[in-house]
Amino acid sequence: MTVAVYPGTFDPLTCGHMDIIERAAALVDKLMVGVYEHPAKQPFFSLEQRVKLVEEAVTGLSNVHVKAFAGLAVDFVRAAGGKVMIRGLRANSDFEREFEMALMNRKLAPDIELLCLMTSSQYQFLSSTLIKEVSKLGGCLEGMVPDHVALALKEKFSMPTGLAINKSKV
Repeated sequence: MTVAVYPGTFDPLTCGHMDIIERAAALVDKLMVGVYEHPAKQPFFSLEQRVKLVEEAVTGLSNVHVKAFAGLAVDFVRAAGGKVMIRGLRANSDFEREFEMALMNRKLAPDIELLCLMTSSQYQFLSSTLIKEVSKLGGCLEGMVPDHVALALKEKFSMPTGLAINKSKV
């Protein structure tokens, strides 16, 4: 049985993440999506909220499971019984960072293989940081995040869908 792990903070989960999850799930017997605690990043959503958002998104994928983790990703991969770590790539900047992490992970865990999947072209511009910014400013997130994630963002920001313009400053 091939077990792979896709670790990330998923703050929030995007359609780009889902693209990688769905494609990776088709390649392996079991895919564990590891939601990384990462307190240093000061996540927007709590760990529990991020796990629930990912769980809801993957309900139709029978071989995908979701679990929170802290510490080294390679330790989580081992604990999950995995031999493969999945990562998604969008652009050159992702490649450089992922390459550095891959070399470190290879040093820490030479028994774990890294499988990088290129994000589909329609999602290459997406990042969780941009999603949060668009949501904060009341922009439309259609096609960028699953619907339940868009709703959670809207509730978290508690902003109307449009922006008011201060006419005295125009």
